Amino acid sequence: MNRQDFLKSIAPTSHWLYGPLRDNAKIYGQTILAAAIVNLLGLVSSFFIMTVYDRVLPNRAIESLIALTIGVLLAHIFDFVLKSLRGYFIDIAGQRLDATVGASVFDNLTAMRMEARRGATGAIAGLVKEFENLRDFFSSATLVAIVDLPFIFLFIATIALVGGPLAIVPLIGVLMAIASGIIIQPLIMKRTQQAMAEGHHKNAVLIETLGGLETVKSVQASGMMRSRWRNGVTRQAKISTIGRFLNQFAVNMSGFAQQASQVGVVVIGVFLVSANEITTGALIASVILTGRAMAPLAQVASLLSRVNGAWASYKSLNQLMTAQCETDPSRDYLPRPNLQGKIEFREVSFSYPGETARALDDISFTIEPGERVAILGKNGSGKSTIVRQVTGVYQPTEGSVLVDDTDIRQLRPADLRSNIGAVLQDVCLFSGSIKENIALGLESVSDEDILLAAKISGVHEFIGASAGGYDQRLAERGEGLSGGQRQAIALARALAPKPSILLLDEPSSALDSQAEATLISRLQQATRGRTLLVVTHRMSMVRLVDRIIVLDKGRIIVDGPRDTVLRAMSSARDLKTKRIAGPKVVATRAA
Repeated sequence: MNRQDFLKSIAPTSHWLYGPLRDNAKIYGQTILAAAIVNLLGLVSSFFIMTVYDRVLPNRAIESLIALTIGVLLAHIFDFVLKSLRGYFIDIAGQRLDATVGASVFDNLTAMRMEARRGATGAIAGLVKEFENLRDFFSSATLVAIVDLPFIFLFIATIALVGGPLAIVPLIGVLMAIASGIIIQPLIMKRTQQAMAEGHHKNAVLIETLGGLETVKSVQASGMMRSRWRNGVTRQAKISTIGRFLNQFAVNMSGFAQQASQVGVVVIGVFLVSANEITTGALIASVILTGRAMAPLAQVASLLSRVNGAWASYKSLNQLMTAQCETDPSRDYLPRPNLQGKIEFREVSFSYPGETARALDDISFTIEPGERVAILGKNGSGKSTIVRQVTGVYQPTEGSVLVDDTDIRQLRPADLRSNIGAVLQDVCLFSGSIKENIALGLESVSDEDILLAAKISGVHEFIGASAGGYDQRLAERGEGLSGGQRQAIALARALAPKPSILLLDEPSSALDSQAEATLISRLQQATRGRTLLVVTHRMSMVRLVDRIIVLDKGRIIVDGPRDTVLRAMSSARDLKTKRIAGPKVVATRAA
């Protein structure tokens, strides 16, 4: 199943969690059935002991004892088998849940629109980790404990059957334990949510530190990051301490209720036996059944705590899973696997999430298929934002971005990006081999395409003669490579699929002048016939293009043929220099 088919399968008819749970309903039903039979078999021992004391001992019925013993042993063997099957069923359900929901969580994370992303990378990673808590809840003994709870009242009813009024004692104990657990749960829930939030904050600090460890060391930021980490650890420890105290209080209360109930049954039972209202066997059976009935209560506090944790994890994950995705499964997108490369901006305005200032302000221009255009401007003028708009990573706040006369919102993002080769300003490489970083697992990219792209970008110059070659393993984000080498690999990655549109954002910023000149000469031939959009500060890169667009504060101030724009810019600089130098000359002559 490919990515788009998977998205269609989970929405909108199937909830990301309820759907897989419903698919596993048969397994959970088998688990509940097994738990019910196990609990019913738990009555066997009690009736066995009662029968032995009341019937076998007084009559010395050894044959009956042997028959009863064989029956009890068979029941216990059956109980053992069912408990094993019950655990197996839960493990199977957990595996299926992990395979479906786990894949769904990751798929939604990668399909999420950038505008919907909230919080630091580490916090989002911690949020995804909450799935483990949710999965454990549905694939652990916790689920069995929930199934066992209703049978508490079955055992109490059995006590009433054999011991009469003795059933009142465990009933009061059960109600006390449940009431104390329910009363204290809001406090535990609050602490659980606070501890989860602090855990996400800690994870964000950790990921940020590890991701920029070289910078942290170089600029002596370790003290600041250490302070953030320690503050997070301290806050989480305080919250967790209070939560554990509350949870332990509920556990102790359940234990007290269990012990008090057994003592109460024994004491009251003695008086009932003395009054000949019940038999000795009934008293012993009632004590055993009381212990059996109260046993699940020892797990009530931890069970409710797990329920709270699972519920908090569900709510956190649900925010991620319901975030707006780039691909709407309910829409029927226009199939455009092959694009010619025409790009058009129609009165496009855009502001980044959380920002009031416009990164682009009423931008309009058209780039014809095969046209080569450079975007120039100061820092923060909106150059890189143009690239993000074309790739569809961000969508316009106002206006439309069209590719081949079609609004990109009508195109499936996979179709759009398969026709675009992009080198972004912040180069990001992945752990794996250099070949994997260039091909990215795309079936359309052959070894010949990789080699050709590597020669154009300059990758082959520093890899071709090395022992590891293209199988050389890279660390996360390409650590260990120079900035120029990372840019070369990113450029090869963009060229290898032979896209109809090339978007190059500062592709030579880490290269020296000689390497840049070599790259430009190669790209002049390699980019012929393709739509080329170059964002750069280096004027030497404009040799690749025939047209220049100049931005300032998100607006187009110049758009025209390369040579015409360059002459205008040169004249403007000369005029500015004269204006600055004029007063100085006059002042010198006067002196």
